Amino acid sequence: MNESAHPEATTATGRVSGLWDSGVAVFRGMPFAQPPVGALRFAAPRPPQAWSGVREVFAYGPPPPQEPWGPAPAPEGRPAGDDWLTVNVWTPAPDPAAGRPVLVWIYGGAYKVGSADDPCYDGGRLARDGDLVVVTFNHRVGIEGFARIEGAPANRGLLDQVAALEWVRDNIAAFGGDPARVTVCGESAGAGSIAALLSMPRAAGLFRRAITQSLPGTYFSDELAADIAAALAAELGLRATVADLSGVDPRTLPDAGAALSAKMTQYSDRWGPVAYTPTPFSPVVDGEVLPVAPWTALASGSARDVELIAGHNRDEFRLFLALGGLLGPVPAEQVAAALRMFGPGPDPEAAYRAAYPGAPAERLFELVQSDWLFRMPSLHLAQAQIKGGGRAYVYELVLSAPGAGGVLGACHGLDVPLTFGVYSGFGEMLIGPEPTPEVEMVSGVLRAAWARFAATGDPGWPAYDPERRLVRLLDTQPVTAQYPEEESRRLWQDHHFAALPLRA
Repeated sequence: MNESAHPEATTATGRVSGLWDSGVAVFRGMPFAQPPVGALRFAAPRPPQAWSGVREVFAYGPPPPQEPWGPAPAPEGRPAGDDWLTVNVWTPAPDPAAGRPVLVWIYGGAYKVGSADDPCYDGGRLARDGDLVVVTFNHRVGIEGFARIEGAPANRGLLDQVAALEWVRDNIAAFGGDPARVTVCGESAGAGSIAALLSMPRAAGLFRRAITQSLPGTYFSDELAADIAAALAAELGLRATVADLSGVDPRTLPDAGAALSAKMTQYSDRWGPVAYTPTPFSPVVDGEVLPVAPWTALASGSARDVELIAGHNRDEFRLFLALGGLLGPVPAEQVAAALRMFGPGPDPEAAYRAAYPGAPAERLFELVQSDWLFRMPSLHLAQAQIKGGGRAYVYELVLSAPGAGGVLGACHGLDVPLTFGVYSGFGEMLIGPEPTPEVEMVSGVLRAAWARFAATGDPGWPAYDPERRLVRLLDTQPVTAQYPEEESRRLWQDHHFAALPLRA
């Protein structure tokens, strides 16, 4: 391998030249759609324009407009511009005859933030160690991507994802990937996006396998999404229409989302539990782009031909408690309100207290929110896939994060640095300045399982079934065992996850 020469590949729109980095060829910032600005603002993505000659693709494209949010600072030196819809590829060799399995990562960020240039999404180690072609890309977030705007298609962020996957289908062979072995993988809002893609007719056939890490259970009904969009636009004194919002600079429009996020609890009578989440955005079950909620779609067989891994972390909500300064004692009335707001059934408070006798109030407060937002949606997605005639594998991450004084447990987001084996940015907060041997061990186990699944459809443990309920517990000594959250599973077994309604 001559790393002094630039690796090149030929895409459908032109030839590209990348860089070698530690034995992996990297191509950054390739457009998969035209910039969604001007006449294309709030529109479905349009195919990119071709170019002549060889295009240098050394740097990431600019991130989509978004509000500043999250525990980790944004990367420095980000490029500016409107070309938000770009794709990045890491490959051991851009050999069209190689036919390696492909793993496409979809970032999380509460559907309101995220960008593929985040250092924690560097795909080099995953590609090199797993002998994979790794793909990341940008999609629209926040108001640009997910607000229900009159005159615009719903779920523009999901439509961007479909366009990126179409680019992968049409171009990945040139980078050494096999378009027939594409696995989509994502965490949090990325996992929620994948569950939506599994339910969308226009995404059918674009990937063979899927991995949802900490799937959030929030999908909006059309009525709820429209009501939230009206409140977003009202922050600017406008209506939620293309005509009104197109006149607002894309870089200042996220301010409306930030302003609404700060006071969402004022809308609890109309929006219900959504008002207590950190984001006013989620995929919209609009009946067209996303016909039905994922659990309904999968149970009816929408993804029976797609092999699925669905899993979660043991202590999902503890991260949000830490960020909100709520670790430790919680007032009894706040705990009772949370149990009633988020729990299932006619008397969720009594049910949780009976299922977890003697549990401290703060433990119940964390459990019900972990269950409602991530743990039970993930388990129920696997169950829906099986009901629809497909195959699903389930895992739970139980390794405790060593950073932040060791108080975070196996919290939300810990799986991201483990997936990539990259510990900067957000990962450093959870793990510390240097990964421990235990962290490296679990990261190696997880990356090997994902690579094996992408190549063969088998991650190395038995598929889930409703009788045995075998799952993989990811720790320094991974084991296969019965699903460990039995009390919560029983509490939620009769609950039906669906699009969240407008309560007014």
